[in-house]
Amino acid sequence: MMPAIDSNSVLQQGRRQAKRLCAALGWPLVSYGWFLLVWLLAAKIVDNPVLLPDLITVVASLRQLIDDNSLSKDIMASLERVLIGFFLAVILAVPLALSMAYFATLRRLLLPIVTLLRPIPPIAWIPLAILWFGINNGSSFFITALAAFFPIFLNAFAGGLGVEPQYIHAARFMGAGKADLLLRVFLPAAFPQIWTGLKIGLGQSWMAVVTAELVAAQSGLGYMIQIHRINLDTGAVLVGMVTIGVLGSVMNFALVRIERIVLPWQANHPNKT
Repeated sequence: MMPAIDSNSVLQQGRRQAKRLCAALGWPLVSYGWFLLVWLLAAKIVDNPVLLPDLITVVASLRQLIDDNSLSKDIMASLERVLIGFFLAVILAVPLALSMAYFATLRRLLLPIVTLLRPIPPIAWIPLAILWFGINNGSSFFITALAAFFPIFLNAFAGGLGVEPQYIHAARFMGAGKADLLLRVFLPAAFPQIWTGLKIGLGQSWMAVVTAELVAAQSGLGYMIQIHRINLDTGAVLVGMVTIGVLGSVMNFALVRIERIVLPWQANHPNKT
């Protein structure tokens, strides 16, 4: 016999889900709502679409950019640069950081150079990037990878240095070689901090790609913002800025969701917000 379905329990479960949904959406809606209200009031007071366009002007610019297909092309160009630069940073920073954490000689040799280069902002590298790669994707890849490299490297390096000595001794006792130690001890132990570095590095990549596209590219959202700024089309400038914010938030949300799969104990930590 099929078990009887308790209508009251189903109703209570539905109410709890509705409350959770309201709690999840309520504050973001309130936050966006008051921000939109302040913007509309400020645009009304300023009364100058070049200085601060209203919502209708921005929506009209958005529709025009969608109709002429330029927004989608610029989004794809920026996404390509962010993803390729971010990927290059990951494959360079993680192995180097773990190797430096494990090999003391390599650490003594390279750490002073990393310490010297780390404070230099990516924007300071743009003149050299243009000389080395020209005004094309090469410069943007370089700047984006550079911006993501140091957050990923520093977190991976700290994670590698934090590996408990007993894990290393136990692995050596069981016959693990240097490659096994790096891949099976250092990498898993440092992975939570590496993941933190990936999230920070992705945000840095977005900031860097816009900066690079402002001066060293012929396409992308940064280039789009620059062109419309010159034409005093502030509505299109705001469309580009909001698009960058939305894309960055979506990619960060994706990383958080993936974190719940690959690092469930960290994602569910009570101190996480």
